[in-house]
Amino acid sequence: MSAYPILFLLAAVILVNGWTDAPNAIAAPVAAGVLPFPLAAALAAVCNLLGVVCTARVSDAVARTLYSIADFGPQALTALSAALSATVLWAVFAWRFGVPTSESHALVAGLTGSALALGTERLHLAPLAWVGLGLILSLALGFLLGRLFRARLPHCREALYRRGQILGAALTAFLHGAQDGQKFLGVMALILALDCGGYSLPHWASRACALLMALGTLIGGRRIIDTVGRKLVTLDPRAGFAAEAGCAAALALCTLWGFPVSTTHAKTAAILGAGAAPDGKVAGSLGLAWLLTFPACGFLAFFLVKCLLLW
Repeated sequence: MSAYPILFLLAAVILVNGWTDAPNAIAAPVAAGVLPFPLAAALAAVCNLLGVVCTARVSDAVARTLYSIADFGPQALTALSAALSATVLWAVFAWRFGVPTSESHALVAGLTGSALALGTERLHLAPLAWVGLGLILSLALGFLLGRLFRARLPHCREALYRRGQILGAALTAFLHGAQDGQKFLGVMALILALDCGGYSLPHWASRACALLMALGTLIGGRRIIDTVGRKLVTLDPRAGFAAEAGCAAALALCTLWGFPVSTTHAKTAAILGAGAAPDGKVAGSLGLAWLLTFPACGFLAFFLVKCLLLW
């Protein structure tokens, strides 16, 4: 059986990622009234597209990390189908309640659960640990850099920081494309390897990934923007710019170091670092969702693999 039909399932995951993950890049300027939502979504879509295409031409370190997480063997079609299905189901569930979970986190969890369902020897711990370190770094760097920028930025006219938020949102969206595009290209390489026998990405792969992510970003994610940009903390223009700068710096550093990281985690952490005291109820729901993402998606993928193998 050809592996190519699974590419349609991967396309759905990339579309959902743009829909539910990329809105984090524009949450602060939309919430602050700097940009109307349609214009902000269009800006994020273009920058996401550029981020995927440009980074694919420079480095594939993140893609190779995702590619090497597991060796699924002869059940690869089943395992990848289960992992991608679990990622989509979790992302749609989170969007329904406006919770900004990370599709990167969910994708890694799905791949891990699928591998464990086939046997512990299928899972490669070294790249998985590298991914885990990246997730921790995205939270720590996002928070610390957001707070640092807030403390160091001078008290200038609000108009300057409002314009700066637009630039910051564009850069964050670009880096989101650079990071998440690489992760999905890694999964695409896993799928294509079933037919070609090794790591290989054709020229059309990055363009297709970029277009799908941009289309998903245009669709929306308004619920998530409301949660991150309005309900979590109150951001004035200066704090909003500090959050954008902190998130962009964290993503840029982790991308240069080759860590697969989460834009959602970095942006939310930067907003918490730059803003005032957060709403405890909202912050608690976010933390709970992040803690549940890995076990929930991993178990769902594990369960789907077992069901598919029985069927």
